[in-house]
Amino acid sequence: MKLLIKKIDNDGRLALIPEFLTTSWTFEVADSGDREDLTRKLLDADAMVSMNWPKDMPAAPRLRLLQLPGAGTDDIAFESVPAQVAVCNVYEHEIGIAEYILSAMLQWVIGIPRMDAALRRGQWYGSHLSGPRHDELYGKTVGIIGYGRIGREVARRAHAFGMTVLACSRTPRGADELVGRVEGMDSLPAVLSASDFVVLALPLEPSTAGVIGTQQLGRMKPTAVIINVARGALIDERALFEACKDRRIGGAVIDTWFKYPDEVHQVADPSNLPFRELENVIMTPHASGWTEGLRPRRSKVIAGNLDRLARGEPLVNVVKQPVAGR
Repeated sequence: MKLLIKKIDNDGRLALIPEFLTTSWTFEVADSGDREDLTRKLLDADAMVSMNWPKDMPAAPRLRLLQLPGAGTDDIAFESVPAQVAVCNVYEHEIGIAEYILSAMLQWVIGIPRMDAALRRGQWYGSHLSGPRHDELYGKTVGIIGYGRIGREVARRAHAFGMTVLACSRTPRGADELVGRVEGMDSLPAVLSASDFVVLALPLEPSTAGVIGTQQLGRMKPTAVIINVARGALIDERALFEACKDRRIGGAVIDTWFKYPDEVHQVADPSNLPFRELENVIMTPHASGWTEGLRPRRSKVIAGNLDRLARGEPLVNVVKQPVAGR
């Protein structure tokens, strides 16, 4: 069995997969920028690990599995994936992302970096001697938009801090041990109005692109903070900038952006607008789930699917089923 990896992905993040395999695989690297090389190596590949599948991919007559090394499927042209190929994704990032979200909320209400910087200048800002008093998460309300794996991990941790958890999703459902009810997206205005923190954890698809715009931001409390760990395109870029600049909301924590560099080490702004100039915006470079624990967890799941494919067993995390007999 042969696994094909694109050269751009051969940077070490997939290096642990062989440690978890129990079946025999050979690994081959293809340069996706070299059409001839990619075409030749796809001809006898049984599986491929990649986050994207463009419309003009070469023929892949033996391919049976397109394994995404992440969760998002927005860069897969499903209509161009061969019928016999199963498409599977992998999660395992929800732990790191949930911890990031709790860290961001704690930083917002406590402000340790601000106190640290002041005391290094000899200023006792935030001290019990002179104040001001910082806030607490206890008693605050977090509204989770998109109640999947990430949303549930956030809810679990928010409960531990004594927060009230509200949730809405594209698939409404009844109560669980963390929320009284998962409302449908028609309840988004009510969730926005009631929340001190709004967490975006929706996948990006046509129905969710731009789900947060001027009208939705206008529903939020003037002290509320929006946290985006999903995809930048879920929020109208200019609407968010203006709402933060004009202090119509408390601010934003942005981990997923509107622009990305073309190359790994390229210096590039993440937006067409100067978010970096706003003091009520925390900016991170799509790092929330990128933890030390992520790589072995994901590698184990990917290796498990390769083993299942080799043994002819059902795959896990299937987002597109193969068409039998094709």
